[in-house]
Amino acid sequence: MTEFPAAADGTVSTPGRAADRLLLRAVRQAGGWAVLLVLAALGSMLVQVLLPAMVGAAVDSAMSGRTDDGRITTCTAAIAVFVLCEVLSDLAAGRSSAVGTAWLRRAQLAHLLTLGGRAAVRFNPGDLTARLIGGAVDAGASAEVAVWAALSVLPTLTSVVALWLIDPWLALTFLAGMPALVFFLRSYAQDMSALIARYQKVQGAIAAGFVEALGGMRTIAAAGTMDREAERVLRPLPELSGLGHDFWRAQTKIAAKSALLVPLLEVAVLSVAGFGLAVNRVTLGEMLAASRYAALGAGVGMTAMFLGRLARARAGAGRIQEVLAEPVMQYGTGALPPGPGCLELRAVTMRVDGQMLLDGLDLTVPGGTSLAIVGRSGTGKSLLAALAGRLTDPQSGTVLLDGAPLSELSREELRGAIGYAFERPALLGGTVGEAIALDDVTETDRPRLSRAAAAACIDAFVDRLPAGYRTDLRSVPMSGGEAQRIGLARAFMHRGRVLVLDDATSSLDTVTEFRVSTALTTELAGRTRLIIAHRASTAARCDLVAWLDGGGIRRIGPHSELWGLPEYRAIFQPDPPADEYRPERACPKSAEVGA
Repeated sequence: MTEFPAAADGTVSTPGRAADRLLLRAVRQAGGWAVLLVLAALGSMLVQVLLPAMVGAAVDSAMSGRTDDGRITTCTAAIAVFVLCEVLSDLAAGRSSAVGTAWLRRAQLAHLLTLGGRAAVRFNPGDLTARLIGGAVDAGASAEVAVWAALSVLPTLTSVVALWLIDPWLALTFLAGMPALVFFLRSYAQDMSALIARYQKVQGAIAAGFVEALGGMRTIAAAGTMDREAERVLRPLPELSGLGHDFWRAQTKIAAKSALLVPLLEVAVLSVAGFGLAVNRVTLGEMLAASRYAALGAGVGMTAMFLGRLARARAGAGRIQEVLAEPVMQYGTGALPPGPGCLELRAVTMRVDGQMLLDGLDLTVPGGTSLAIVGRSGTGKSLLAALAGRLTDPQSGTVLLDGAPLSELSREELRGAIGYAFERPALLGGTVGEAIALDDVTETDRPRLSRAAAAACIDAFVDRLPAGYRTDLRSVPMSGGEAQRIGLARAFMHRGRVLVLDDATSSLDTVTEFRVSTALTTELAGRTRLIIAHRASTAARCDLVAWLDGGGIRRIGPHSELWGLPEYRAIFQPDPPADEYRPERACPKSAEVGA
């Protein structure tokens, strides 16, 4: 998983221009709300910088005995405008943050779904959840944060101008303390950027461990390793606590420095103003205004707060940008020519984690043929299945369907031509019927839905449900075999030319597996069927068997012919049981990579 590169001292570099561009795009999504936020925030800030001068003028007017010149009324109106602007800015900030957060989540989720199975290999699901939820909230507030962070310098600039207009010596006195103030803020921003980026990374690591533990709850309970797993999941917690304390120490440090510097600047400005008052260069009202401008210009509280929030937004955007930067599969615009569903793999090569799994593999599956792919564990059977329907692309070589390269087909053409069933299918939709049809079930769909369910031997199970196919999917307790049969029914309902079954009958009992295999060879006989087989009985019912070994096809022929070879028979001997739950792995052995 790509994270911010760590420096030699262990710190994490902050996000760059790509993250900033993402924040700008999120701000644009807010549209009119962002414009209202800018106008309301600007109005609020202008009232704040004008009010000291207005109050000072009102004081001078009152001291001179003029109480009916409207200055007090003007101050009252300014305060009312300030309250209105604050209300509007809060409303616009909330709406723009909600719009930005929703857009970032949709963009990230859409990209993840486009990545398909590569997302589960590239990123840990728990960490992805943290990016999708927490990171999007931090980055989604970019409109509010950017506006207020930019406007937070306005009080300082206008205070210098106002002090200069009152008395240039006041402005010069104030500017003498500004370098220290700028240095404090710059140091704070740098510290916060590194801390927040690291904090979010550790949060993601804890979320990743938690999701992994949830996936292995049965194994953990059976092994009695709850305490050990809790310790593993929470192992980064001390680091997270340390970063949290560093975060508050940085805030305390800037607060302490400003608490020292701001009063000193105020005292210095008031001292100069007092001297000006003594020599009639400054009036009493101007002295009061100067004290307020000194406090307003030197106040770093709001600036520090929004610099911290800006650092959080940039760190969150950086983590989201890592996901969005992952290249997605590009589709063509072509259409399939008429054909029986002849599938060809020409000189296909795939290397995974430095290991050559497929080395110049050539394979032709005649249209309408059922072909079993067999081989030892780790020989690339599931990888070949993924290549057959372009769930992934070969590093070299070409995959064709009826003579058309899959890479040249449009998404709709490709997905309409090739259907999949997986070992552990993801059941999507609100009802059981929708999980099979992948859409709302209409009356015209019911005959085809019923035939697919019957072929997958799931019809009797559905008939026992309270509302049949309309039963809420979340309320249905299912075994692994029942879930697998719903996945098979979904594949059988697919209208395409090719059907790929990636170990999709592994959880079925022998009788059910026989019935499903019979349906594959009878009711679906018109389609090309590529079946990843681990049982000899499954391979025996297919027209041909391709024996995968050493990165290529070792032999191809009917099961009855290959069965005479001792090495072929050895493929179907049970392998040593694999661990159901291995925390060090980021994704399951055979996860669904798309449909």
